[in-house]
Amino acid sequence: MTVFIAIDLGGTQMRVAAFGGKGFTPIHIERIPSQSPGASPQERLIQLITKVAPKGEQISAIGVAAPGPINPQKGIILTAPNIPGLVNFPLVADLQQKLNVPVFLDNDANLAALGEWQAGAGQGHNHLVYLTISTGIGGGIISAGHRLHGAQGFATEMGHITVLPDGPMCGCGHRGHLEAIASGTSIARWVKQEIAQGVPSALIGKSEISAKTVAEAARQGDPLSQAAYARAGYYLGQALADFLHIFNPSIVIFGGGVSRSGELLLNPVRKSLHQHILSEQYIKNLTITTAALGDDAGIIGALLLARQSTYV
Repeated sequence: MTVFIAIDLGGTQMRVAAFGGKGFTPIHIERIPSQSPGASPQERLIQLITKVAPKGEQISAIGVAAPGPINPQKGIILTAPNIPGLVNFPLVADLQQKLNVPVFLDNDANLAALGEWQAGAGQGHNHLVYLTISTGIGGGIISAGHRLHGAQGFATEMGHITVLPDGPMCGCGHRGHLEAIASGTSIARWVKQEIAQGVPSALIGKSEISAKTVAEAARQGDPLSQAAYARAGYYLGQALADFLHIFNPSIVIFGGGVSRSGELLLNPVRKSLHQHILSEQYIKNLTITTAALGDDAGIIGALLLARQSTYV
């Protein structure tokens, strides 16, 4: 049997799956919390790989989707949000040495873009913009049928473009980034700030205010929650116009938890896009949609990375 291992290193959980040579249904999949006392992240990862790999079968290759800035050419994770111990860590060399298997690494948003392009909503398109909107905002670009990486593999950090100079502080330490305004975390934070300033809302007194609960309240007619998504959509549309001017894709795919709000987010995105676009020609025949693979986009992308790197 031909066996490939796909790994999705998330800030909340590690997922490891074994796949055969064809198809996208895993033979075996396991997940564990990304943070845990005791063994190091890499030791726990090795244990998980060993657990999912079919007994007696040789692993052909391993693909890894990792968060944060990485260097895919050198196989190094520079920093991994919420995973202490993976700082300037040579993951590829470490796994290859311990498992004697080819290992390939890329950013999780890049691999989600690859997954959607070849197995999801982006099939049939060779010019694609993928945006994941969740705790933060990430992105991936397919241009002329190739993933865009840049000189060192740091390209397409699309959540860290400035859309509001002197705006809210981003988690990266700079102000006014798209992530600081339109991520799920930022949507919830803005609603809390407005409530603290006396703005009425159905969410006052709720034990949890998150992008999901804000979306639910917006659908039930809460004006503040509707304003929160209108605000996020406006700045996403502004940023998206810039991305269209630079990359000229035929499809834009929104992934991540916040994208599940659907038209609540996409309607203001489209409205803002029309206000900021240089020419209507950029959006003529443009498809704007949500991800088809959901939370599996990254791990499917990691699988495709392993398969394609092996067959090249």
